Amino acid sequence: MRQPVKRHDRHQPLYTPEERKRRDETPWTLVQGILAPLQFLVFLISVVLVIRYLATGAGETAATVSIVLKTLILYLIMVTGSIWEKVVFGEYLFAPAFFWEDVFSMLVLALHTAYLIALFGGFMDVHGQMLLALAAYAAYVINATQFILKLRAARLSAQRLDAENATASAGGVE
Repeated sequence: MRQPVKRHDRHQPLYTPEERKRRDETPWTLVQGILAPLQFLVFLISVVLVIRYLATGAGETAATVSIVLKTLILYLIMVTGSIWEKVVFGEYLFAPAFFWEDVFSMLVLALHTAYLIALFGGFMDVHGQMLLALAAYAAYVINATQFILKLRAARLSAQRLDAENATASAGGVE
């Protein structure tokens, strides 16, 4: 049984050199790089449509379709993200590097799924469904922020490590 890697505190890089190499070589990194901004764009359009519906009562179908589309893209990014995590870290979910982001992603998935259940099961009126979608979207924003901050920290850490390695290499040359 593989032992979990204990790392990823504030001072350690997000990726080991081997993980960084796998991250850079896998096509799933590009897939995530395409799907994440696409999902955000669909989210922005959808949130406008949902708020428009809640404010005016107009555009129910457009808002509903946009929420379903956002949810389908979320499912797609979660599946492909799990594959990416397996390739890079050896675990489909809850790898130490992204443990808390994955935990919160489960809440995001649960809220989006609850919306679909409410929509297709007729468990709420449209107004309630739209409010549930906004709750799912609020969770999504928090989760997206988690990932952005984590990836930014990883980039800064990698830059710092590269600079330290360059300095060490330069110091050893006479």
